[in-house]
Amino acid sequence: MKKSVILKGRALVIRNEKAEPIDDIDTDMIFHNRYLHITDINEMGQYAFDNLDGWKDFAKKVKKGDILVLGANFGSGSSRQQAVDCFSVLGVQLLIAKSYGAIYKRNAINAGMPIIQADVIDDIKFVENKDEIEVNLETGLIKNLTKNKENKAKGMSNVQIDIYHSGNLFGYAKNLK
Repeated sequence: MKKSVILKGRALVIRNEKAEPIDDIDTDMIFHNRYLHITDINEMGQYAFDNLDGWKDFAKKVKKGDILVLGANFGSGSSRQQAVDCFSVLGVQLLIAKSYGAIYKRNAINAGMPIIQADVIDDIKFVENKDEIEVNLETGLIKNLTKNKENKAKGMSNVQIDIYHSGNLFGYAKNLK
């Protein structure tokens, strides 16, 4: 039986006070280096976006099952795994960004965090905070159920979907025969 590749959740759109996309959010803005002494993954979520202007209270706003909508070059910078893990522990189920930093993208895939690349953040008429959206990870079809609109992104690769369903890269490797 084929596992579901459709995720549905509330959009949390990371824009600035002028409703513009925030590009180049680096790993230090996502999970600041002053928290690197924290080794318990369950404590990391409270510090997500703690160093991002306008989003210092992110951990209080996010709800389990939310889908983050982000700007270009998201996660640029260091290879800080905590910048992926802090979202996972908060229950964020999917990241949609205009583009990703290469290391961040690889870390997210390896951790089993589904990521889609799309420029939906540029269109405020397509998605706003708290809109209910549905994303097909395989085809890349993004539906805004609140506004009855659709957008297309590139879907995840079969291997990326398998890693997601396995929980992470290590789980995927255990299933290889």
